[in-house]
Amino acid sequence: MLYEHNYLVQESKEEGFNFLIKLISEYENKINTFNKTGECLYGIFQGEKLIGIGGLNEDPYTENNKIGRLRRFYILKNYRRIGLGKLLLNQLLSYAEKNFKVVVLHTDTKQGDAFYTANGFVKGELFKGSSHYKVLYE
Repeated sequence: MLYEHNYLVQESKEEGFNFLIKLISEYENKINTFNKTGECLYGIFQGEKLIGIGGLNEDPYTENNKIGRLRRFYILKNYRRIGLGKLLLNQLLSYAEKNFKVVVLHTDTKQGDAFYTANGFVKGELFKGSSHYKVLYE
């Protein structure tokens, strides 16, 4: 079943984010279909309405396949600050624990920084191309 996603893309563009356009393009062109070991792409729905999305890839900036990268994470504005972002993030991290030791991400917004640090990520550029990381296990 295909779900309508144009409004999600439009709202993210209005906020200055183009990563959902990239997600769709890369998925349609089979560049990134989130199908390698440990990868996934989750959506949050209200009925049939897609209200949030987030994915997990092997980190493309390293040869270490035990490092996952949180990608294309977005929740519609009207659904923020009610726990859905945390729910989606926790689901992704739970999935990540099966294959990755560390999850990294890049955000350049104050809101993103606050969200990820509140959820256990450490701010730091220890990993190439990343602004935050979380060690899942040693």
